[in-house]
Parts: sequence; C-alpha cells; structure tokens
Amino acid sequence: MSLTVEKSGDRVRQMFAQIAPQYDRLNHLLSLNIDKSWRNKTVQAMRSAAKHSLLDVCTGTGDLAAAFATQTNCEKIVATDFCAPMLEIARKKQVRDSIAASRLSYLEADAQELPFDDNSFEAVTVAFGIRNVADTLLGLKEMLRVCKPGGRIGVLEFSKPSWPVLKQFYSGYFRYVLPKIGQTFARNESSAYEYLPQSVSEFPCGEAFMELMRQAGYDSVTQQPMTFGVVTLYLGNKPL
Repeated sequence: MSLTVEKSGDRVRQMFAQIAPQYDRLNHLLSLNIDKSWRNKTVQAMRSAAKHSLLDVCTGTGDLAAAFATQTNCEKIVATDFCAPMLEIARKKQVRDSIAASRLSYLEADAQELPFDDNSFEAVTVAFGIRNVADTLLGLKEMLRVCKPGGRIGVLEFSKPSWPVLKQFYSGYFRYVLPKIGQTFARNESSAYEYLPQSVSEFPCGEAFMELMRQAGYDSVTQQPMTFGVVTLYLGNKPL
C-alpha cells in the first residue's frame, strides 16, 4: 500500500530527534496515560515466547523494552532505533530504573536493515513504530528474518475504531486536537503532531495489516484490539 504522507528515513529521523525531549510526556498526556496499559498487555501476550531473547525495533525511548526487562525473566533484550536522541533518553531511563546493561542493551539501527544474523531472537516486537518505517513490508520481513523458527512477533500499532460514535470522536481528536496540543509543547519544523494523524489515517489496520503480515511470510496471524479498537496488537509466528 502506498502512502501519500511523506515518511522518508531522513525526514522521520529528524522529526523524532526534534521532539525527543518531550516525547514521553506528550505520549502519556495525549493517550490519557493508557499507553502504559497497552504496552503491559503486549508484554503479557509475548511473555511465553520471550524466555531467553527478545528484540524490540523502533524502540523510541525504550518503554516497551524496559517493560519486558522489569516484568519478565527474559535473559537478553536488545532494543534498536535509528534516532540517536531517542536512544540517549532510553539509556538514561535504564540507569534511572536500575536495569542491568547485561539484560537490556540499546543499538542504533534501521528497522529495514537490522544488523543481526538470521534466526537470532526468540521474539521480536515493535510498538507504534512500524507505521514510521519507509517500507512497511521490508520492515516486517526483517523482523521475521531475525526471529527464530517457531518464534513470535508482536506489532502494537494505532488502528481505527469501528464503533461509529467513537470513530468520529477519534478522527476529530487526531485531526484537530492532537496537533495543537503537540505543537504547543513541542514546536518543531517537521510538524510531528500533524504527521501523526496523517500516518495513522493512511496506514492499513485490521485485516488489511494482517494480510500484509501474511504477505511478509508470517504464520498464525491474529489481532487483539484494545480500548475499543484505538490500538491493535497483531501477533504472528515464524514458520518452523
């Protein structure tokens, strides 16, 4: 699926670098703090697969990777992102929360070209990041490549509510309210909080995204809508 929203690697990297200092505060504010619950549910859904090794791509400031480190016994967690300022904040939070570097490590890398061998991790996750990858299908294929056969991949992403009243409210909030709040707290030349609703509205969700996962080679693909479909957790396995 081709998107009209411009999301070249350089543009997206620059945009997130500019809003990095306010990123966490704005995420919690704009989601009414529900984003923490979404990540916790993702951890629970992936817990059985991530016993020894997990890769979290497009990790941003590391909230999902840190949740795995604090809520599971996974021995090795690697988190990647192609935006260095985001990773700087993730590392500071790691020190603050006393998460050992031997369990959780951060690495600057592009999700379209992951610097890992095939079949390296038992589980792979991405939260609110696959939408920002320039080539979505390539990103999905890379996640599958580095996952071990029989391993599980989890994709947490914004979706579109099906309930008409909520769908209308959600659309108005994303299109008019969110950009104004975002720009008030994080003024930047790239208009990050105008990009967000555009990227969400044009990104495939539900069955359309599940079909994209199957096209990338995923097996046993399922979806778990959360908060009336505002976000969805997509799960798939790497074939044996």
